[in-house]
Amino acid sequence: MRKLRTFEAMPVDYVPQLVHAATIRTLDPGAPVAGAMLLHAGRILAVGTAADCLLAAAELGLPAPAEQDLGDAVVVPGFIDAHAHPLMYGQLKTWVDCGPDRASSIPEIVDLLRQRAAETPNGLPVRGYGYEHVNLAEGRHPTRHELDRVATDREVYLMNASGHGGVVNSYTFELHGITDETPNPAGGEYFRDADGQLTGELSDAACNILTGVEGVKVGHHGPNFHLADAPDEHLRQLRIAQESFLAGGVTTLGDCQVSRREFDMYLRLAEENQLKVRVNMYLLSHLLDEAAEMGLHGQFGNAFLSFAGFKFYADGTLGGWTAYFPDGYVGDPCRTGQLYHDPADYADLISRAHGLGLQTATHAQSPTALDMVIGAIERAQAERPDADARHRIEHCGLPTPQQIRRMAEAGIYPVNQPQHYYNWGEGVQEAVGTPGERFNPLGEFVEAGVPVTISSDAPVAEPLPLEAIQAAVTRVTRNGHRLGPDGLRITAAQALAAHTINAARALGREDDLGSLTRGKRADFTVLSADPLEVEPDRIAEISVRETWVDGVRRFTADRTTTTAKEAQHV
Repeated sequence: MRKLRTFEAMPVDYVPQLVHAATIRTLDPGAPVAGAMLLHAGRILAVGTAADCLLAAAELGLPAPAEQDLGDAVVVPGFIDAHAHPLMYGQLKTWVDCGPDRASSIPEIVDLLRQRAAETPNGLPVRGYGYEHVNLAEGRHPTRHELDRVATDREVYLMNASGHGGVVNSYTFELHGITDETPNPAGGEYFRDADGQLTGELSDAACNILTGVEGVKVGHHGPNFHLADAPDEHLRQLRIAQESFLAGGVTTLGDCQVSRREFDMYLRLAEENQLKVRVNMYLLSHLLDEAAEMGLHGQFGNAFLSFAGFKFYADGTLGGWTAYFPDGYVGDPCRTGQLYHDPADYADLISRAHGLGLQTATHAQSPTALDMVIGAIERAQAERPDADARHRIEHCGLPTPQQIRRMAEAGIYPVNQPQHYYNWGEGVQEAVGTPGERFNPLGEFVEAGVPVTISSDAPVAEPLPLEAIQAAVTRVTRNGHRLGPDGLRITAAQALAAHTINAARALGREDDLGSLTRGKRADFTVLSADPLEVEPDRIAEISVRETWVDGVRRFTADRTTTTAKEAQHV
């Protein structure tokens, strides 16, 4: 019999600390700006002036606090990334970066992958990521025949930037018995050309073939990016990811697609006492029956690792053109994308989760998919009213104004990613036409009284909250284009709240996270300038100097972090 698996939170410094800086943006409406904080045992005991904090320490009978003078820095609550995929992000850091900064054409991608193939022992797969077909010179996806130039004796997989599929070589299809006659799986597609032959592109649930016989299978419950490496390698990847989140100023995150792979790795990391950021896990919906049987009827965990709810999928992605548009895409009328579930079956799943008191977080992008999700939540609320269910819609790309009003009435929390339109906003317009300029209509959410939460969706975008805040404020893309009218933008103050206190509420953690308030966890980020004072188009240039979790400095910019060489397979 195995011993009971137990773990403690990361150790904290129990010496009282007086932290003062030029400006502390608390995000506490009662005292929005301060100059100092008193920290002890991982908590904030006082906020105000240095004199206020010293008086509080004396009244509490604490010894004289150690001083941490941050000089001209600006302190904000630790950024909360409510929707990310940390293990996937760390794993992709070991793959070949084929994004726009590395490759602008298919031959350049092939060359990058061939270089990795030459360095990789025979038989091991070659994997790349980050391409977006609309950004390539050819304006299309690579084909399996082009990837055959990389290798014909092993799997080659090039993941789309969206994470919802990509392209494989011919060997991969042959290995797994996929032929021109193989039917598409529910929730996925093996794409074919006009002659009915496999092109090499595959999407969403079709990626199940890449996980191998012993790998994680999620059926039609979501895109399968749960590719297996050795457990020690996964732990290394997760450590790499943690350091990147901390470098961006992130102290808490929501992992929005947890399978047994992710769950096991978090437990192993916790056993080693190496969780440096707080992780809130959303189990993938194919595990709902098992979880219900085991009695997972609410959130549980400790301050660093907790179960938050369940992740569902309604449709695919706008970036990969797999979100569901039944009348076809403007950019390609032959593509419609797909729904992952029959609407009635999906509504039953949401009702079951809601009936168990579980928060749900559903990926949905198109108006048709969003209507299915909102309708299912409305039905569940009618069956069992719960004014504080906080059901979430992830990405929530193109809601109609009427759908936004329904979300406000139903208490639904959208969790958006402004970096998506920063990175490929033009591609969404190309895909769906003029309506694409409303992609992530944050200003309309604010106007309707819907709380706004922004996040990275890493690895779809880098975990850089300041870049996300700038994108939310300006709606200017990487290529310099502004998407849509000014009414879609939000202010810097609203964007900062969206990445801190609003994100805490989306995770159900506002009682201990999200603002620098007495009694809350001492999680904060030290910046070189004030995001509420600099010009909007300069917010992303602000540097993260330090990141503190539980009153302990976990990142400082002058410390050497994981290098690109260390992130590669050896």
